Amino acid sequence: MKCQSPSILPEHVAIIMDGNNRWAKLHGYTSKEGHRRGAEAARDIVDYCLESGIPILTLFAFSSENWLRPKKEVRSLMALFVGVLRRDEIQVFHKKNVRIRFVGSREAFSTRLQVMMKKVESLTARNTGMTVIVAADYGGRWDLVQAAKKLLEEASRNNVKPSEITLSLFNRYTALAEFPDPDFCIRTGGEKRLSNFLLWQFAYTELYFSDCFWPDFNVGEFKKSLADFSSRQRRYGGNSADASNRSASCLNEFPDKPYA
Repeated sequence: MKCQSPSILPEHVAIIMDGNNRWAKLHGYTSKEGHRRGAEAARDIVDYCLESGIPILTLFAFSSENWLRPKKEVRSLMALFVGVLRRDEIQVFHKKNVRIRFVGSREAFSTRLQVMMKKVESLTARNTGMTVIVAADYGGRWDLVQAAKKLLEEASRNNVKPSEITLSLFNRYTALAEFPDPDFCIRTGGEKRLSNFLLWQFAYTELYFSDCFWPDFNVGEFKKSLADFSSRQRRYGGNSADASNRSASCLNEFPDKPYA
């Protein structure tokens, strides 16, 4: 049966793209091929978000812990990353009016890769069709620690008192500070955990777990997940009577920010 387009779409979708290696083993492919097929799946999801009007998509591409994987696999991931960031590849997104941002600690990446990331961000900075946030060498705990360090630096410079530290002030230093928190997080691959992803930002995020390995997570599966989101009533810690009022202001210390 054909999956209908959902009536209510999230503003910000985050995806933990899990299962590339297991998909490769299942089909007799190399790990490298599994990650390549995963990149293709990501392109399809970006295209659907653009077509359907989902303004923000965050993709967990490489975690802080992924450096612990076998060196051969890490090298192939870095090579794939470079390949995706080639000018002709990025020009496709640029022509579609897609803005690309990277979040995470870039220090461990090669100089070449860091330069490419900056160029991609600069090239697409004024695009308004949608924003794709790529979390690379990112971890939720890293995000909290780096935010705390920056906040302490400001507190020292400007004599900020502990009583003046608010949710809004702390949020200002997190990696996704300029964007609204994700409404919806999808994790593929059958695992049911967050794996150190967006720990601060997921306070009221709706979670969806798919048994599909990421390379098999096609647009039909994505629509299925969005239909599930559309059927939920978000309460933000309140009750059904005031849920609609809280939906726009459950974290009202956080001011509205442009994100397109």
